[in-house]
Amino acid sequence: MNEYQKSKLNRVKRGQKRAVYNVDKINTILDAGFIGFVSFTYEGKAISLPMAYGRKNDKIYLHSSQANRMLLSLLEVGQMSMTVMHLDALVLARSGLHHSVNYRSATLFGSVKKIENPKEKETALYCFMEHMMKGRWDGVRPMKLEELERTLVVEMTIETASAKVRDVGVNDEPEDYDLPIWAGLMPLKQIALPPIFDKNLREDIQIPNHVIEYYNLHK
Repeated sequence: MNEYQKSKLNRVKRGQKRAVYNVDKINTILDAGFIGFVSFTYEGKAISLPMAYGRKNDKIYLHSSQANRMLLSLLEVGQMSMTVMHLDALVLARSGLHHSVNYRSATLFGSVKKIENPKEKETALYCFMEHMMKGRWDGVRPMKLEELERTLVVEMTIETASAKVRDVGVNDEPEDYDLPIWAGLMPLKQIALPPIFDKNLREDIQIPNHVIEYYNLHK
């Protein structure tokens, strides 16, 4: 499948020229992030919360405590949606109404299930941690069985999705281009700063290679 099929659920209605349905391009947006905004209903109230996630193929993994109201609500309904967004630039126009932002966003829709098998849980959490920082899983102690039992892990199967991308410059009114007003882009970027040692770290422990590699890649 190269593209998600368009439907009433995932079709981009406003700004259709910025719509993206290509699976690989949407996965690229997902892999560039680590926090998604998950929407759910709790006691009749609509709520959206940021949640860290991991992705492998068409699966999204979320985890929290066994009493997490969001995950329990998602499991009760059996469906979920999640949006991931990256802000790339402020678009500073000559007119206030033409100010905008450059961005990449993807919205996912799919079914959810609870992962109960300890081996499958561990595989899902490995995906989550490697999505956060490649190589980190092998740098920490093994997970204990009681920790797995206390953790609620939810798997979302992406059934359909769409993205919107704005990556162009200022779009002012033609008559405004000669005005003596500065216009342009203010690019924005999320970067990694040098690692900070934990205050309780043993003095003989050095920064591991996977942390250094992550910093060098994202600084």
